[in-house]
Amino acid sequence: CGSDLLICIHMNFVAVVLIGESGVGKSNLLSRFTKNEFNHDSRTTIGVEFSTRTVQLNGLTIKAQIWDTAGLERYRAITSAYYRGAVGALLVYDISKHLTYESAERWLKELYDHADPHMVVMLVGNKTDLAAVRSVPTEDAKDFAEKNSLLFMETSALESVNVEAAFNTVLTEIHKKVSSKEVTRGSINAVTLSQPKAAADDAQEEKKACCKNL
Repeated sequence: CGSDLLICIHMNFVAVVLIGESGVGKSNLLSRFTKNEFNHDSRTTIGVEFSTRTVQLNGLTIKAQIWDTAGLERYRAITSAYYRGAVGALLVYDISKHLTYESAERWLKELYDHADPHMVVMLVGNKTDLAAVRSVPTEDAKDFAEKNSLLFMETSALESVNVEAAFNTVLTEIHKKVSSKEVTRGSINAVTLSQPKAAADDAQEEKKACCKNL
């Protein structure tokens, strides 16, 4: 892994980032998926926080390390550094706040400026529990996702609607890209979703060796 500390640390995990404006519910999507919890008084994320979860998908064990990045501008230099080691991303907006959707294109550009161009990205319209005050039509978001070759789903972290489906779909698509060898370069090509013991031991030795040089 050379001098890339993030990729060295994440070798045994599939790294996925949550991006989007502050207040769209990224932290609660993370806590709902990894701990099945929802915090009504969640604070603004400072910098980057992460959690992990191991899931079984189609008989495959996938270790997901999910990074919740701050949406505030002043943390952008810190959070963008974490895009580099990620192979998947959920770009989240609040369906009741149109401004958070309008910024999706900017977030997408920033992601691709720093991350693997072959990574799996899903546009997520969160807070469907606020459907009565919806300001982002589902069809508009679907059209944007299709135009930019993104996956799309609407969720509610509060009501635990489609949260599992959103994360699992992204992880499944990552597995498909790796298995089909569709990706021939970039960090996603190096992802190992499951390994026989001997191969895992070799990888651990490689990890130790690369990290000693940092």
